[in-house]
Amino acid sequence: MITNALSSLWAEPRATGAPERVPRDWVLVGVLMVTALLEGVLRDDVAWRPFATIVAVGLAPVLLWRRTHPLACVAVAFGTATALGLASLLGGAQSVGLNTMIYILVFVYALVRWDSGREIVIGLAVVAVAAVFGTVTDYTGPTELFGGFAVLATAAAGGAAFRYRAESRRRAVDQIRSQERVGLARELHDMVAHHVSAIAVQAQAGRAIAGQRPEAALETLAVIEGEASRTLAEMRAMVQVLRDGAPAEYAPRPGVADLVFLARRAPVPAVDVELPDDLDELPPQVDAAVYRLAQEALTNALRHARNASRVMIRVVEGAGRLRLRVTDDGQIDPARSVNHGFGLLGMTERVQLLGGTLRAGPAPEGGWTVDAELPTKVRR
Repeated sequence: MITNALSSLWAEPRATGAPERVPRDWVLVGVLMVTALLEGVLRDDVAWRPFATIVAVGLAPVLLWRRTHPLACVAVAFGTATALGLASLLGGAQSVGLNTMIYILVFVYALVRWDSGREIVIGLAVVAVAAVFGTVTDYTGPTELFGGFAVLATAAAGGAAFRYRAESRRRAVDQIRSQERVGLARELHDMVAHHVSAIAVQAQAGRAIAGQRPEAALETLAVIEGEASRTLAEMRAMVQVLRDGAPAEYAPRPGVADLVFLARRAPVPAVDVELPDDLDELPPQVDAAVYRLAQEALTNALRHARNASRVMIRVVEGAGRLRLRVTDDGQIDPARSVNHGFGLLGMTERVQLLGGTLRAGPAPEGGWTVDAELPTKVRR
């Protein structure tokens, strides 16, 4: 079991989503450099004070590369710590270094948080060697010994915990996006297949009665039948893979016109629906997407809008765009404003697949608002 765990760790790739260098990194480095400089100037019990101060100040900028080159940073930081320990051993001095250099623990955290498994193993080996060497050269008792190793282990465990949490979140988001893509593919298949099936039937009927018609008409009907049948077969094969072999269903999907019935089925609060007069020319994908977006937004309002008395669903069409706006007058749930949840991720993915945009958040006048814009002509 231990061998399998080590093999799995060795093969672990680098963590994804490492942020670029941000302004707070420079602030952190500046604060540490100033702190180290003040400690070196104000403390009078530091061995080799000028040298120790220069090392502590000069090592702080290495933090700027802790995410992009964690192993190299660990090697530099703990190599420096080992060199200080060796210098103190040879020179007969004790504790060559400043308390500010505790910031080297950040390198341990960054190593486990961002680097690959192979580099984590190598880096932790470097840390262990430096820790053992420091213990041998400056042993002060079992309390400090176990305390020091516990602090190193805590820094590594913190990096592992945040790495696992981020990876779990990424996998959950990928799963939501995949499910949304599959759901959209199902809807596209069902709607298009329904119409294509009708085309195929009409083409077959046309051939049956075309005996007295010109030959060109008969050939045209044959082309229609072949193209429709081929398209239907290809779409069935594609969606069968997405559905893991589940049989296709051709029931028409709900659209914008069904929002009125959706509102009637909702419990309190009251739901008002405002629709344009003519939406017959909407692409089927957009028609179904608007319904699903409104359904998800209404569900979220019923779950999270506290003391809401009314939910408004409004659809407006114009300038080649269709806008959906869902608002409620409830009190904002703090958890909802901090974490939008996976439902919003699915809505965003659906809108982006169709070339639209989505915004969700607290409204200035109170309550929660979901705004989605979709093109009435879907990209091909």
